[in-house]
Amino acid sequence: MSKEPESSDVVTTSQPDEDFNDPGQRFYRVHLDQLTQALDQVSIEDHVQLLLGEPKNEVIVNFPVKMDSGEYELFTGYRIQHNNILGPYKGGMRYHHDVTLAEVKALAALMSYKCALLDVPYGGAKGGIRMHRHKYSDSEIERITRRFTHDLGNNIGPDYDIPGPDMGTNSQTMVWMMDTYVNMHATIDKNAKRRIVTGKSLTSGGSRGREKATGQGVVYAIQEWANETGLRLDGATFTVQGFGNVGSHVGQLLNRLGAKLVAVQDHTGTIYNQEGIYPRKLAQWVDSEGGVKEYKGAEQIDDDEFWAVTCDICVPAAVELQIDEEVARKLDCKVIAEGANGPTTLGGDRVLRERDIDVLPDIMANAGGVVVSYFEWVQNKRSETWQLQEVDNRLNFMMKRAYHEMRAFSREHSVDNRTAALAVALKRINKVYVERGIFP
Repeated sequence: MSKEPESSDVVTTSQPDEDFNDPGQRFYRVHLDQLTQALDQVSIEDHVQLLLGEPKNEVIVNFPVKMDSGEYELFTGYRIQHNNILGPYKGGMRYHHDVTLAEVKALAALMSYKCALLDVPYGGAKGGIRMHRHKYSDSEIERITRRFTHDLGNNIGPDYDIPGPDMGTNSQTMVWMMDTYVNMHATIDKNAKRRIVTGKSLTSGGSRGREKATGQGVVYAIQEWANETGLRLDGATFTVQGFGNVGSHVGQLLNRLGAKLVAVQDHTGTIYNQEGIYPRKLAQWVDSEGGVKEYKGAEQIDDDEFWAVTCDICVPAAVELQIDEEVARKLDCKVIAEGANGPTTLGGDRVLRERDIDVLPDIMANAGGVVVSYFEWVQNKRSETWQLQEVDNRLNFMMKRAYHEMRAFSREHSVDNRTAALAVALKRINKVYVERGIFP
């Protein structure tokens, strides 16, 4: 059960401006309550709890951009830097109409714990612009991105804060951001500063395997869970909510292992086919049509029916707070593999535990993106190019290690996977603070 933080729990000195009815604010509170549950399982210094309760920096910029029509529109952009004790700030840039200060604060904190759990030498950050992405042309998105990058200025940097792609952004967005940043600095440093962002295209300094990295990490986590529980993936069934970058790659990669995709839901509707949906063809349909609606290889069903579809594996890969108590009671699966950040509420977690449905939590399951972003950053720093097999092997090793550290803590302390994953991350961060102390 969730509880209000006590004096020994996470203490926050301020709260985001959003109302508690706002999804971003609810997500922020869910995160704090999940963190409190993890703090009950580990011994963390009081001052470390204080430091982790709020981000170090909150950067908010308001900037005008000239639209194709010739008129100007004012945008608000965020960059939240949660913690950098383990290394430079790292986190995605999200272009979405639901972006709020509270949401980005929660996502930045999750990045801190994700990096700590995976033992990636980064801290946590997140950013974004509140906007309806589909309403703008490519040329407008380019101008918005370049102006946002310019206004962030030295609040980002290749050894300070390294943005990456997220919902509503992609490799092209990152290339525009990189190009703007390097042209703001000395010409002699241009190539060296390409690592200012990750998730770039291959031709502009990106890494092989980065596009599929988050989905690949989810699949590696599922494979470890399947090995532990004895589920045979060849012939297993799965469902996916959200069929963007993460969901589509999970679908295609699991399908290659012999698993069968039986239902998909996105913002346009829900489709179902007990005989199986071919993920690659569906991805092509979504690219051309903008969503899964009216896909010819499956029948349309009501959105409410999606969660009740019988399957072995359910992959929420859309947005936050999707699996609440009501949804958790409908689920007919063996495991939830969280491709999205924060898709499960506290009540949903409780019901899943009661029903013995396993959860592979977001900070472990979807960490593949930040791991391969780190690989890209290292390759840029060393002027190297790694082959795909090397990238995949390194990612697989790090995902396996994180999975088994989480499971070992879970068994030892008789706690759920989410609490265990956060606890492992907290212990790692706390140890560094204890060793280094607080200056001055």
